[in-house]
Amino acid sequence: MPADTLPRHFRSPIGAWFAENGALAALVVLVVALSLLSSDFLSVTNLLNVGVQAAVTAILAFGATFVIVTGGIDLSVGSVAALSAITLAWTATAAGVPWPVATLVSLAVGVACGLVNAGLIAYGKLPPFIATLAMLGIARGLALVISQGSPIPMPEQVAHLGDTVGYLPIPVIVMVIMGVIAAVILNRTYPGRAMYAIGGNAEAARLSGINVNRQQLVTYALSGGFAAVAGIVLASRLASAQPQAAAGYELDAIAAVVIGGASLSGGKGRALGTFVGALILAVLRNGLNLLSVSAFWQQVVIGVVIALAVLVDTLRRRGTN
Repeated sequence: MPADTLPRHFRSPIGAWFAENGALAALVVLVVALSLLSSDFLSVTNLLNVGVQAAVTAILAFGATFVIVTGGIDLSVGSVAALSAITLAWTATAAGVPWPVATLVSLAVGVACGLVNAGLIAYGKLPPFIATLAMLGIARGLALVISQGSPIPMPEQVAHLGDTVGYLPIPVIVMVIMGVIAAVILNRTYPGRAMYAIGGNAEAARLSGINVNRQQLVTYALSGGFAAVAGIVLASRLASAQPQAAAGYELDAIAAVVIGGASLSGGKGRALGTFVGALILAVLRNGLNLLSVSAFWQQVVIGVVIALAVLVDTLRRRGTN
């Protein structure tokens, strides 16, 4: 955001930095505070645990970032993650398909769900909220139908994704790789630039020659593909694909994107900000657990943080008008 478009109180160099990197500053403050309140927080084991806890949410959130940058929303990512994992496990076990092929089928299912979402939005003219809410129910229902409501063991080779390489958990490595991919797509590719243009003004993007419908197909397909990866990572940690897995994770993913500085009105968002937002949620939950805070109060705290993040975004947009 150019400095001259910021609210007056953000136009100083320091104010402009906080406007763009407020989530990172909040994460640093949170880490310092928790390290003072709990001697166990900064231990290597606990920090790696935070990374593992953040991994699935972050991967889902990277995919959600694409959608939110365009001004859309995807409520189906948690259900798509569960369906993709169930598809992999069932295809590799009950159908006897080699696990690499089963993994590709699982990723294809995630992309297909995203394409259906985009088709309903771009060509069916359904609001993104309604289209993806419908997919939330469809994907979860299919996961239950395929699995008959019971967990399915993951192939041993895929279950190793939940292991560690040296001291570094593989879910953390996958999270970083997916974050880099998301950043490259957003910053270095035509679809990424088109996402920002559509989120800024869809009609202006259309008049400038961008095929908005086609770009929505790309955007939601990416969101579905990232959800499939997140589902596989989650199932590998559990060593089984569970039809009710990742329930509610779509809300955490959207929260991570917003906390990371993206605007729900579209046109603004970064992969790094989303990564920081996911870390904030994981650090908060981990720190509150270490401090023996009730799980009920943890929900209250997370809700307040999300509300504050949206409030800051609202005030920032109001100041630019």
